[in-house]
Amino acid sequence: MAGVLYEFEKHMIVKQGEAEAAMLETFRNGDYTIEHPLVCQNLYFVNPLSAVVAFRSEEPVAVTVTVFGKTKEGNITHTFPRAKEHILPVIGLYSDYVNKVEIREYRGKSTVLEMATPDVFEGRKPVYSMDTTPEYLQDNCIFLSPSANEVFAAFDYAGDARWCWNIPCVFDLKRLKNGHVLMGTNRLIKMPYYMSGLYEADLCGKIYHEYRIPGGSHHDAVEMKDGNILCLTQDMTTDTVEDMCVLIDRKTGEIIKSWDYKNFLQPGLGKSGSWSDRDWFHNNAVWYDENTDSLTFSGRHMDSIVNIDFETGKLNWIIGDPEGWPQEWVDRYFFKPKGNNFSWQYEQHACLITPDGDVMCFDNHHWASKDKNKYKKAKDNYSRGVRFRINTKDMTIEQVWQYGQDRGAEFFSPYICNVEYYNEGHYMVHSGGIAYSKDGSASESLGPFELNMGGRLEAITVEICDNKKMMELHTSGNYYRAEKMKLYVEGDNLELGQGDQLGHMGVTREFDTEVPAEVTGELLPDSCCARLMDENDCFTLYSRFEKGQLVMLLLEREGECHRYFISTAATPHKAMCCGTFLESDERNTKTAVNKAGLSGSYDVKIIIDDKKYETGVKVNC
Repeated sequence: MAGVLYEFEKHMIVKQGEAEAAMLETFRNGDYTIEHPLVCQNLYFVNPLSAVVAFRSEEPVAVTVTVFGKTKEGNITHTFPRAKEHILPVIGLYSDYVNKVEIREYRGKSTVLEMATPDVFEGRKPVYSMDTTPEYLQDNCIFLSPSANEVFAAFDYAGDARWCWNIPCVFDLKRLKNGHVLMGTNRLIKMPYYMSGLYEADLCGKIYHEYRIPGGSHHDAVEMKDGNILCLTQDMTTDTVEDMCVLIDRKTGEIIKSWDYKNFLQPGLGKSGSWSDRDWFHNNAVWYDENTDSLTFSGRHMDSIVNIDFETGKLNWIIGDPEGWPQEWVDRYFFKPKGNNFSWQYEQHACLITPDGDVMCFDNHHWASKDKNKYKKAKDNYSRGVRFRINTKDMTIEQVWQYGQDRGAEFFSPYICNVEYYNEGHYMVHSGGIAYSKDGSASESLGPFELNMGGRLEAITVEICDNKKMMELHTSGNYYRAEKMKLYVEGDNLELGQGDQLGHMGVTREFDTEVPAEVTGELLPDSCCARLMDENDCFTLYSRFEKGQLVMLLLEREGECHRYFISTAATPHKAMCCGTFLESDERNTKTAVNKAGLSGSYDVKIIIDDKKYETGVKVNC
């Protein structure tokens, strides 16, 4: 049937709320004991390696849950506070396995449950090797966030997956002070990876808040001391991307403060090898330093780490190769290297400030120079974690630590990756973007594109303690960042009640010019494979067009018309930190329109070249 297939999608928060309410109704109308508890696996739909177990006890009692490991070192155990009504999240189940889970009252009864789980990797083997000891990693897991078609997953000391997320939430996962985690949403508002905002969730899978951001979110977000959230974003109404940061009110989701990088940097200066007019800075990390009340940003396409004053937005300093910068910028903002073992970073990621003021980052070292004549190929290049010591009085910089350079091309990632500082001498270095071409050589391409050409993707995550390697996880696929966390935190680990959406979406940029087209009165052809997914605050048109066609999405009502351009041009990507939403068939398009700024019921129509087609679909805004 021609036209557009229409479907309405409830928000995940709503679906989770309905499922939780149904579970609670069943529980409160039943007689569930520790011997015969109510068991709901994957109650919140997004973590198939989880469950919720509910029962009552005669007296208030603490309860310990143990997911038995394949060896005793793999046991995951947590004790919940005293209560008579127990609604307990079970986290840490193995994939594709009949798990045994013990529920034990303090000095009382116990039972062992069996929970079979699906193969979340669908036959793929995500781990090549895990080299560590259970004594070192203990009950921590290494959480890897996806960059291509991987599953968001966490692995234990043996390399077994003990947690996953089956919806495409992307970018970094950070633990918040209240024990929840912060991550990008799964709601794409603009290709290639600009999301509606952030989710605050727990590891069982429940989403408590969605923080919607007018310019969308990308790459990184940080919790401030007062609980408010710094998030990287952009102005969707302009021609540039990834060049803004906002401070989000944790309680309301509203924007408290924003920083536009064009106010303290000049686009076009300090170009890296991957620079473009549109993506002139490519901000992939933010860090707040309480000691100096400053923000530090990593700009991949300037080969620069920049620091500004939090209150005024004034530029303080720049770490990067000064070659090609105007002399007045070099004299005022750049550091002079000290020592013989110094090397600048190139197209870096994941900057951070240590407690004593040193600056760390993952130096991708992509291109390895500002001079095109000196660019290095992947086979001759390296990536590393690096720590710089800066003196802002005499504006000098020295390299005090690095890991990865000696490993050469096997550790080279032209994009993504991170470092983590745990303590003096104790670091994580995650090279998540390693790629090999079909012929087995180190690839010049970013992972998502190499994968489409039949190549192979890998990631290597290493922990170093006092210059000794304590852990190395070698996986297939590319992973954006790695974090080390425990599955449980102190306390309940699950809060009941409906989650909510905070903040608001921005107005989607429109095409100003009317495009003349013949009104056919016909439905959109079947060849477009068109589907419109409607949500409460936005909708997305999924469709297929031939390359080079002029395509426009129209919303029409009573003389009112809103136009949204659908690009069908081949798009060269010099940066693709997350290829999760890329299509293998370039004819497939995704066009998201926020309902902000729209009001009423609109007929959806499509212009293809010089003809206007009906879709048979209306959207209510």
